[in-house]
Amino acid sequence: MLRRACVFALPLLAAVALTLSSSYGWGESAERLIANKAVDTLPEEMLPFFEANRQFIVEHVTEPVGVQPEDHTGFIQLDHYGQFPFSALPHSYAAASLKYTKRTLVEYGVLPWQIGIESEKLKDNFRDHQWGEAKLSAAALAHFVAAASDPFNTTMNADGHLSDQPGVNQRYDTGLVDRYQLFFFVKANQASYIPEPTERAFEMCLEAHSWLENILLSDRRAHNGLTGYGDDYYDHFYAQAGAVLIRQLSDASTNVGSYWMTAWINAGRPQLPSH
Repeated sequence: MLRRACVFALPLLAAVALTLSSSYGWGESAERLIANKAVDTLPEEMLPFFEANRQFIVEHVTEPVGVQPEDHTGFIQLDHYGQFPFSALPHSYAAASLKYTKRTLVEYGVLPWQIGIESEKLKDNFRDHQWGEAKLSAAALAHFVAAASDPFNTTMNADGHLSDQPGVNQRYDTGLVDRYQLFFFVKANQASYIPEPTERAFEMCLEAHSWLENILLSDRRAHNGLTGYGDDYYDHFYAQAGAVLIRQLSDASTNVGSYWMTAWINAGRPQLPSH
């Protein structure tokens, strides 16, 4: 029932969703980097399966199967619900939908709840030895966990229009990564067990949101005195926001590995195939 609620699509929102779908989320390079680094965080018992399917997961992380733009699963506009830390929004989907209606939750995004759903799905695949489905579920889970680390997936100012900085999200999560990924070092920590996957998803979104003003300020400073967004702008932007970017990519990689490991542990630690 929760799955049906979280992917509930509203016809009235369909046209808006087509626009939003291109405004949210890390670029493909960042998502693939996160998924690739996440494999290295796993315990020895899981490594053979994920090593064998590393390329498959990296290729599929950018396009989770069965997800439609109108589902609004890849973001949550936390600032619709008040001021940080947005305590007015219940973290229980049932309580939140009762307070705000399902229509409102879908309109402003259901990312943390979607992560909980995808985590459960991967657990079921592991438990039932559905290895082909597990590969797809692992990629989908990585996609959504990665999304939760991007500050622009957590705000109504997703594309910078509210702060008169149009396109700042793409300059941050795509432009900086594509230009500088060969020069920065993403270091993920070892995966750790997550007791409450949905609650942890909210924590990730809140943490990402806390960096939003820092990034917006860096963008304004980098563009000060310039007429366009060329090499000078990106060099200045990276100098000011690069540390945050690398931290978010590193934490996202750790979190993806942790969600994979958690699903495996909750499935009873089944022996994974080496292919």
